[in-house]
Amino acid sequence: MTRSPVVFLMGPTGAGKTATVFALSRLLAIDVVSVDAAQIYRGLDIGTAKPSLAELRALPHHLIDIRSVAESYSAAAFCADARRLIHAAWRRGRVPVLVGGSSFYFRALEQGLPDIPPADERLRASLLKKLADEGLAALYAELVERDPRRASAIAPTDPQRIVRALEIVRTVGQVPEKTVSTPWPYPVLKFAISPRDRAELHRRIGQRFRRMLTRGMIEEAAWLFGQGLSPGAPALRLVGYRQVGEYLRDKIPYNALVEQGSAATRQLAKRQLTWLRADAAVRWLDGDGPRGPEICATAIRDAVDKTRSGPLVG
Repeated sequence: MTRSPVVFLMGPTGAGKTATVFALSRLLAIDVVSVDAAQIYRGLDIGTAKPSLAELRALPHHLIDIRSVAESYSAAAFCADARRLIHAAWRRGRVPVLVGGSSFYFRALEQGLPDIPPADERLRASLLKKLADEGLAALYAELVERDPRRASAIAPTDPQRIVRALEIVRTVGQVPEKTVSTPWPYPVLKFAISPRDRAELHRRIGQRFRRMLTRGMIEEAAWLFGQGLSPGAPALRLVGYRQVGEYLRDKIPYNALVEQGSAATRQLAKRQLTWLRADAAVRWLDGDGPRGPEICATAIRDAVDKTRSGPLVG
């Protein structure tokens, strides 16, 4: 049986990936796998820009709503789930389409992960206690002292990655640089959706964040911050929700919330674009205009058909 390629549908937040994948579903028999570290959480719908319930009924997305906000989800778990779902799509004669903006998940799936020890719950509890007692700066200072190379690659404001790095450092001395994995075994087509005009992307991001606030993101954030989660819980550091948390604690006014949330989302989009531009295999598509999603979907469909008619890879 000829395998269809795996499609990576990537791009910065707010660029039009969801509209494109729905347009693609009208051209190809596809199975959609979400590659989004925020959309895994149940209860966080508006601020993570999940497809609506009606959309998900029309086109189910795997790996959405698979964790409570109190839980974490590792890149290793994602890789195992994604590979299982790719094979399930092939067994059904469908094209696996992995869509989202979580660059680290895409990279882990294709390139593998460092050979690191599994999470140690007792050690993590100790680190979270230190976080609560002494603050994030103290944890980051320890990481700088123990493994300055790894510390330089982590933002001082990122509690999840700092805690995980310290778990590894305290166990094996430093975070390994090299990955341990088998070569990517599947035929893959990589696409990135993004407007040509950066100002247009920024306009969309600001518009979408304001729309989220008026549609219930503030209430979602109030629920999230009322769950009594540990300070290092990944859900607490999601872009947008962090800024709404500051607003709810009366640390910033509403106008500052709008600006800071939009700015944080723009910074996320910039990081996503930087990663995508470093990959020469990515094919860029412009989703601008009222027919942008359909034009992008047609280009993806044509590339899939061309790959299917060629020699099997992987």
